[in-house]
Amino acid sequence: MIDSARESKAYLVGGGIAALAAAAFLVRDGDFPGENIHILEELPLAGGSLDGRGNVGGAYVARGGRMLEDEAYTCLWDLLDTVPALEREGLSVRQEILDFNEEIPTAARARLVDREHRIVDASRLGLDAHDRVELARLLATPESVIGARRIDEFFSEHFFATNFWAMWRTTFAFQNRHSAIELKRYFLRFAQEFPRIHTLSGVRRTRLDQYDSIVRPLTAWLAGHGVRIEHGVKVTDVDFTEADGIRRARRLHLERGGRRETVELDELDLAFITLGSMTADASYGGDDTVPELVRDKRDGGWALWETLSRKAPDFGRPDVFNGDLAGSAWESFTLTMRSPALLERIERFTGNAPGTGALMTFKDSPWLLSVVVPHQPHFSGQPEDVFTLWGYGLFIDVPGDHTDTTMAGSTGREILDELLGQLGFDDIAAEVRATSTVTTVLMPYITSQFAPRAPGDRPRVIPHGARNFAFLGQFVEIPQDVVFTVEYSVRGAMHAVHELLGLDIPVPPVHHALSDPRTALRALKASFA
Repeated sequence: MIDSARESKAYLVGGGIAALAAAAFLVRDGDFPGENIHILEELPLAGGSLDGRGNVGGAYVARGGRMLEDEAYTCLWDLLDTVPALEREGLSVRQEILDFNEEIPTAARARLVDREHRIVDASRLGLDAHDRVELARLLATPESVIGARRIDEFFSEHFFATNFWAMWRTTFAFQNRHSAIELKRYFLRFAQEFPRIHTLSGVRRTRLDQYDSIVRPLTAWLAGHGVRIEHGVKVTDVDFTEADGIRRARRLHLERGGRRETVELDELDLAFITLGSMTADASYGGDDTVPELVRDKRDGGWALWETLSRKAPDFGRPDVFNGDLAGSAWESFTLTMRSPALLERIERFTGNAPGTGALMTFKDSPWLLSVVVPHQPHFSGQPEDVFTLWGYGLFIDVPGDHTDTTMAGSTGREILDELLGQLGFDDIAAEVRATSTVTTVLMPYITSQFAPRAPGDRPRVIPHGARNFAFLGQFVEIPQDVVFTVEYSVRGAMHAVHELLGLDIPVPPVHHALSDPRTALRALKASFA
């Protein structure tokens, strides 16, 4: 327990949403002086995986999109209630998001499209009695028994061919080879989505991309409290001491501007260390270029965790998560269009105006291609006559239907050709090609947190005996909660700050949908559709 925050300094390794949230909780809940908080970030921008930007070539790009949700995102909403919106005076970021979703509600009318370019009746989930038994068996099996088993060890081929699985897996980016424990947690956390998985009407989105809607207001609020974000700083190691079962972080080793430095931690100082990164080593391609698949872990997040894991057996096993690129990599793309032709045709085809349709998945596509047409504009400063669309493919190592190359081996133009072929929009293809720029992003570790795992593979947020340090991010163990969500990072940050500071402020409990009999009944009824 830290007795005097006024005398303490806090060093946060990494500038992703977990570290930004931890800094906010230090200030808001711990009365920690902002000028004593140092966020050490290797990259030139804070926000981690919550990104979105344009470049000098006039193209926009987002590596991914985060779908938020009312019931399950309690810690995130708690944080965003504190942060003022940048462009709407008197509103919090949370209220700004709620107002936007009331104005532009999500109700997809074309969640699935088949190979004949027909909209599938996705309300028919397609689960049979055997599928329901398998699902119930997974839910009833303790995590200690499931262990490192994969999803495909619990379900038969029929389950994987259902509309339900096509929608669930593309909503949350599951592969059949991923962890059965993580799928179970998702079912428990998001069972309320069963009756609305075909419309995604439970999804809450931000008005702009997540960097502009969440990260920019949060970093502005932190800067207003004196918090310092130091860019171009790579933390390479942390020294720890242990005496009588008490462990402390004593020294940070870092590189700044090509020079090595150390930071000595005094008795009351704190260290919050982000482990790993799902967007580490992301590489970019364009209309005529193919993004590189980076295999040699150039990003400092993985290197740091690998170094720390050798210091103590309970600091986790990063090789479990970064050793299988075939199970963790996928590719996204952003179209920047100087003609509304494609969005107007998609609106006529689906009946959804931009921003109301959520994911549209081409269920028979070899790449399992999905796209989102966001509300326009989606990026800060985006001109009125420029339009954007985002998409991703879950299977990147097989040839497409309309290109002979794999997705990972395709240029942006080839990916656009595949998309137009899946849509069947041959009559506007020439105009779309002539007026669109494609930016692709290949991410080797984007679903690495879903890797099959065993107890101890992920460290606790606060390891046993730790007095002044905590681990943050998507690769720590938070019982019952689900990774690949902003909520997971924010919950871990809240837990870390409250416990290290000894605050008598409860962390909101993890939402379990099936604990509500009404939600459980609705989910059960939906499974018979």
